Amino acid sequence: MTARPLTPPALQGPTAKEKKYDRQLRLWAASGQQALEDAHVLLLNDGGPGVVGVETLKNLILPGVGSYTVVDDNIVAENDLGINFFLTDESLGKSRAEETCKYLTELNPDVKGHPVQKSLERFLGGAIPQDDYPPDPPTLVDPNALDNYSLVVFVASKQNNRYLKYVAAYCVRKALPLFFVHSLGLFSHFSIQLPDTFPIVDTHPEPTSTQDLRLLEPWPELEAFAMSMTEDLDTLSNHNHSHVPYLVLLLRFLNDWRVSHDGNLPREYREKKEFKSFVESKARTDNPEGGEENFDEAVAAVLKSLNKPTLPNGLRQIFEDPNCKKPQRDSANFWVVANAIQKFHETHSSLPLPGALPDMKAQSKDYIQLHNIYKAKARQDVDEVIKSVRCTEADLKRHTPVGTKEIETFCKGAAFVKLIRGQPLPEYGPICQARQKPLHNTLKDDDSLLPIFVAFQAYDLWLQEYFDAPPEADSPTSSDKFVLGSLKQSARILIDHNAHLASPGDAGDPGHYMNKIMPRIEPILEEFVRADGAELHNISALTGGMVAQEVIKVLTRQYIPIDNTCVFDGITSKSAVFHV
Repeated sequence: MTARPLTPPALQGPTAKEKKYDRQLRLWAASGQQALEDAHVLLLNDGGPGVVGVETLKNLILPGVGSYTVVDDNIVAENDLGINFFLTDESLGKSRAEETCKYLTELNPDVKGHPVQKSLERFLGGAIPQDDYPPDPPTLVDPNALDNYSLVVFVASKQNNRYLKYVAAYCVRKALPLFFVHSLGLFSHFSIQLPDTFPIVDTHPEPTSTQDLRLLEPWPELEAFAMSMTEDLDTLSNHNHSHVPYLVLLLRFLNDWRVSHDGNLPREYREKKEFKSFVESKARTDNPEGGEENFDEAVAAVLKSLNKPTLPNGLRQIFEDPNCKKPQRDSANFWVVANAIQKFHETHSSLPLPGALPDMKAQSKDYIQLHNIYKAKARQDVDEVIKSVRCTEADLKRHTPVGTKEIETFCKGAAFVKLIRGQPLPEYGPICQARQKPLHNTLKDDDSLLPIFVAFQAYDLWLQEYFDAPPEADSPTSSDKFVLGSLKQSARILIDHNAHLASPGDAGDPGHYMNKIMPRIEPILEEFVRADGAELHNISALTGGMVAQEVIKVLTRQYIPIDNTCVFDGITSKSAVFHV
């Protein structure tokens, strides 16, 4: 006879990695963590202090990004020590890329850092034309220079950002996400350039918004359970009566309503209010509690739960996309699954059931049984979608099947899938026509932070002209007064380019329109002149945190990143997002 162990085997606890990343795993789960660890982020520092880029990397290294590369040909100087916390006195005279990587990697030894002490010109493969009109589209000398990276962060500096247009055009062709970050004095901004189609399946909507209970169109198993549980509703004891799940109560009373209303359900608001009163009248008030919590839950759920499922506009646009209607052999997994979801919707006039249930007053055994009914239906819907996906894969002769987990995630959050249509980085010059009126209305708001973005564009425009013919040291054209005047002139040129933004009343008097905008831009330009290309560590640290947050969203393809430009005012400690 085999002896029994005196104690059961110990349960397997969390791994060292799970303990290390416990909090963030609660945010983006193991799939998001794996995506982060598989990523390789490239930081391009175009000659400036680059502190905002280093702070961005700090906030990516701590949660465990796989690897990063820093391209920076500068040597550590005295000025760097006061603003870059990842340099020490011993770093003086050494490669800034190497020293920064050395101290950054100490934050998380699992992350691999790669310093590259090269100018952007050398790193990108050679000289880039100096003229203002590069080839269309601009082409890198080395067409494969950025092939090994998952995402690019380009940090602006007090230099002509002429390399940016080449990097941006490359990223468009390669469907590579690009972040352009600029921190200057007490202000900062960053813009995101995403691929033309950038789908996000796991958008993490509010839990209450994901509840799909199908009370108006219950499937047979759910309806049978509800009818059997409420068959003797009036004769139940007070305890059992007060623990009937509110979903079951609503299904029972909807059936009663249908009998007395020629088979019709409460659709209009007036009918729902009448049905709400009907449900309320069925509660027992002669018990010790003076009421029943489960009936209160049922009454509260009438208006929000008795709605026929509709196809969200975002998902409708996905279904109408040619990539969804007719996926190809080399189509992304997203389009293959979207095609299967579309077929499911055409067949059932509804999306796959998510299967989630809200908390409610009920006895444990009843709640578990109800939950299992919803889970079984959700599993059935997922199996139908998986079968459709496999048929499509076979027809297209695709070599790599879509993962089952990926299909399940899509089915669970189908109503909240987001397809972002990426667009090129906003550059100085005319704003796209579709955004003219909304941006003008925003600019008219005295509290709007949009003038910060306009000021940064003016600064970039001035840099382009300035570096074509840089002034000699100590010349009148290098004085703060002259620089400020030049910046103001660049701002006026920029506003003239977008003069058609004005409302009809303003358009008739361009001078009046200019006079309304410039007084709000000039103080920002004065701060740019005072900063003289320098960064303030606290501003760059905060901005780096915001940028890293958006980078993680893009790398994990979870949550919805900003669309598409964010500005920060360090004077008022306010930020704002604009689509430009």
